[in-house]
Amino acid sequence: MKLVVVTAGLTQPSSTRLLADRLAEATGRRLDGAADVRVIELRELAVDIANNFVTGFANGRLREAIEAVTEADGLVAVTPVFTASYSGLFKSFFDVLDTTALAGKPVLIAATGGTARHSLALEHALRPLFAYLRAVVAPTAVYAASEDWGGGGDAFTDGLSERIARASEELADLMLRRAPAREQADEVVPFEQQLAALRP
Repeated sequence: MKLVVVTAGLTQPSSTRLLADRLAEATGRRLDGAADVRVIELRELAVDIANNFVTGFANGRLREAIEAVTEADGLVAVTPVFTASYSGLFKSFFDVLDTTALAGKPVLIAATGGTARHSLALEHALRPLFAYLRAVVAPTAVYAASEDWGGGGDAFTDGLSERIARASEELADLMLRRAPAREQADEVVPFEQQLAALRP
C-alpha cells in the first residue's frame, strides 16, 4: 500500500511536518507496517508550483509529486493555518492536480496553528476542499495548537495523541476497505471471457 503525506510547513524544523510524521507513523502501525510512506514537502516545490500556473506545465519534480498523490492508496494532508484557512502553497498544490486525482481516495486532514480558535479551519476550509475533489475524508480531523505540544520538543499532550490515534485508525480502515475494490477494478478480464459472459 502507498501512503503519501503532503505537508505545507514553511519553516525547518516545522510543527506541521512533525504532526504529519506522527500521523503517518500512527497510520503505518495500524496497517501493520505494510504501507510504503512518501512525504512531499511543498516548501521544496513552491517555485515549481508557481511556474506550473504560469506555463501550464509541471516540471519533473512536480510531476513526480503529482503522480505519487494520484497513485496513493491513502493521503495525509497537513497545512499551517493562516488567516483562518489553509496556506496558499497548500491550496496551490491541490489546484494543479487533475480534478479526478483524489476521487474515492481516503484522506486524513490535519492542520497546525498558534491558537485553538483556528481549529475550525479544518471543517470550514479543508473538509469542503477535499469534498469538492471527491475524496473520502476521515471523520476525525486533527488540529495541533501551540498548547498541544506538551513539554516542548516533539512531545504531545494526551488529547492530541488521542486524536492522532483515532484519526490514523480511521484512515487505515478506509485504506484497507478500499484496497480489494481497487484490485478488482484493476483486474484485466480476457476478451474471450468477456464474450462468454455476454452469451445467453
